[in-house]
Amino acid sequence: MSTLARIITAADEDTRNRSLEQFARAASAETLLRECEALDRLRRENDNLYEQVRALFFLHSIHRFHLPGKPGIAGRGVVPFRGYEELYNRRFEEAIETFLRHQVEAGPSEALSSGLSAAYRQLGFQTLADQVRRSVRSIAGNQWMFRVGHPSDHPLRVHRRLLRPLENGLFPILRETTPVRMDFTHCGWSDIFFLGMDFPEGARVLNVSIDLSVESAGPAQSQAPRPPVEGYLRVIDRPVLRLASVDLQASAEITSFAEVFDFARDHLGLLKAALIAAGIVPPGMEGAHQPLSDLLTQLVGSGQGIELVSKVNDIPKGSRLAVSTSLLACLITVCMRATGQAGSLTGGLSEVERRLVAARSIL
Repeated sequence: MSTLARIITAADEDTRNRSLEQFARAASAETLLRECEALDRLRRENDNLYEQVRALFFLHSIHRFHLPGKPGIAGRGVVPFRGYEELYNRRFEEAIETFLRHQVEAGPSEALSSGLSAAYRQLGFQTLADQVRRSVRSIAGNQWMFRVGHPSDHPLRVHRRLLRPLENGLFPILRETTPVRMDFTHCGWSDIFFLGMDFPEGARVLNVSIDLSVESAGPAQSQAPRPPVEGYLRVIDRPVLRLASVDLQASAEITSFAEVFDFARDHLGLLKAALIAAGIVPPGMEGAHQPLSDLLTQLVGSGQGIELVSKVNDIPKGSRLAVSTSLLACLITVCMRATGQAGSLTGGLSEVERRLVAARSIL
């Protein structure tokens, strides 16, 4: 067994915690290339998630930091365009195969290592993300969302109380508010993969949910502490999904499934994620060619749509208060309440419902 494969699969901590850099600094290019072959076999043949991912990140580091500049590694080379396309289209396994074939034919180079480094790194994160998706899908309350592939199969309906117009002709607004999270320990997070696996004691955190008040010019204008994250949902009389972020001053009216799953299109990705995670637009509908209005007809009736609005009250970026996570959970909750996936339209959530919201936020 290769040295690095033995480090990854070792049962004792002294061996498993050995530094890749210490080994790679003294190793020749030929030795590192042999180690890369062994690591690539390990990540393909080993069923252990931890060992798969660690092998992928070892491969990323070797190609990114340790092979370039070694004698025997060409400073210039050609990156196959096919591999570039596969990498760009997130087909990481195929990109790796293309780059490795070219390496056999043309020899190792810094150019090829740059492509391999990027592909191995992205595949590592994709492997972790796939495991999270499998875990989330295994929860009974989530499984149906991945089986719905046509609007007519959608089981959800918006709560009847939200479908009755008020005296002014508008539909009722459902409002959800959420505190934010403060970390007293300010150390590493438990969701950092290797920290949680290798050093769980260092991944322990102490969090508390807090409300915030906004300090104004004088004491008379200061507000009492309140939940700083808000989400709103209502039915509208147009067959669209209308999304708006008050604090980001962004809004859009969505008319197709492709727009819902296009997170880079605008600044409303978090609202789109909430619609998907809450099952209003189930993940199984990605790539569907039917009109979005067909799905809305199932949910709220013909000719009607849904408006989802988010608002974060005066929290600056980089606050370390987990605002994005709290906002996503808030939006998922208001969507779940509106579609009967929570026991009531108002009040607290049950423990089962809270866990379901948390699982969908991770998704």
